[in-house]
Amino acid sequence: MAIRSNLLAEGVEDIISSVLSSTADEVLVVNPTAEVIEGLVTVATSLEDGDHPTIRLVADEPVLKDVMDDFIVASNAADLIVAETLSLRTAQDDVENTLFVTPNSVVALVGAGGKVAGLVTDDEAFVETAFEAHQERWENAPEFKLRTPALSRVRETLAEDINEETLTDFDAVLGSLSSARGDGDGLDEVTISLLVAARNNVLLYDISKWGEDVGIASKATFSRTKTKLEDTGPTDTEKVPIDVGRPRLRLKLGDDRLADAENDELAGIAQELLEA
Repeated sequence: MAIRSNLLAEGVEDIISSVLSSTADEVLVVNPTAEVIEGLVTVATSLEDGDHPTIRLVADEPVLKDVMDDFIVASNAADLIVAETLSLRTAQDDVENTLFVTPNSVVALVGAGGKVAGLVTDDEAFVETAFEAHQERWENAPEFKLRTPALSRVRETLAEDINEETLTDFDAVLGSLSSARGDGDGLDEVTISLLVAARNNVLLYDISKWGEDVGIASKATFSRTKTKLEDTGPTDTEKVPIDVGRPRLRLKLGDDRLADAENDELAGIAQELLEA
């Protein structure tokens, strides 16, 4: 099935949905913007397994790195990679617009006047030439190494290694955020992990070991972030004696507003404390 008429939408996700539903084979995504990459991950993640084609994405490396600094986008992208639905490669491209190239059609993405258009051609000879050219470009492009763990793996191990209550809080905090970068637009994944661990009185050793094992960050990064959270107020610690060695630290919330907050309010209050 091919897209045979131009598309007009309020946002890129509508165009992406139309493109992904137009073929059962594969889609080459060429020169995507940050918005397109984020939208592609969002749309592909929302689809049932088997309901979308294989996605081969070739992007400018700095753009791809910037997008994947957001844990929400990156961890969902990692799930798609594990499922062999998505592949990421990097290359500088001389194509001016974002292109979606399938075996049956080529869609060029154009934005104007607050709307997005997908300009379509299904001319058989042109589509065949375009697909072959961009397939060759894909094959010659280096793979992008995504270091963020898959969200499904993060959730599974958090429940197993820590507890279900901490996972519930983790999901609620993540679900309340539009991004998780730690740059003012959202808490990063280490801060979120420590925050929900403190809400459930988890040992710092346990949450940092889990985080390092699953690939979120090193124990040293967890320790540095813990110190920052203690200094600014969202969390606190108490010493827990053990039979051998130094006492371990139990995380706990450091502000009554966090203790009284609903799960989906934790991120906003923590952000306020960090920025105060």
